[in-house]
Amino acid sequence: MVILVMGVTGSGKTTVGRLLAKHLGWIFLDADDFHSAANKEKMHRGVPLTDADRAPWLAAIHDTLLRENGNGQNVVLACSALKQEYRNTLSKDLIFEVVYLRGSPAQLHRNLTTRENHFAGESLVASQLATLEEPAGAVAEDIDRTPEEIAEDVFARLDLQGIAPPRHSAKPQERKTRADGNQS
Repeated sequence: MVILVMGVTGSGKTTVGRLLAKHLGWIFLDADDFHSAANKEKMHRGVPLTDADRAPWLAAIHDTLLRENGNGQNVVLACSALKQEYRNTLSKDLIFEVVYLRGSPAQLHRNLTTRENHFAGESLVASQLATLEEPAGAVAEDIDRTPEEIAEDVFARLDLQGIAPPRHSAKPQERKTRADGNQS
């Protein structure tokens, strides 16, 4: 199984994803680690990536997800996955849950001012929000709470069977939705 933690830059994907993976005892992957040096440099300069820039990046992530799944490993993936097309690429042939971290431009900019040593900066927020296709049926979480609160709520809403809930659980989600927007 793969849990995709998605959203635009500054939404807290890596922080929330690491918390979920630690709690679940799953592998954590950060999609940023799969970017080429050229893509990182482009984003550092505030230049949005094109679909052509993203294609090999998405393919490399998907290959890793398939390999980990084939080894019996569950994965939490932090990835912007801004378009449904990207989520479809990532989820092909996998059991996939989507967690969408959403925030206002002001919240995203505020988060980015506290982040250090990252190649993607505030200049990308507007273009990523313009590109973003909000996922239908995802577990959507507003980023106005602490990462710990968000992670605990996600855990409870996903209702992962056989795994102990966190200390403070929230109301479970009544349905699960795959990355393609269809309910299961």
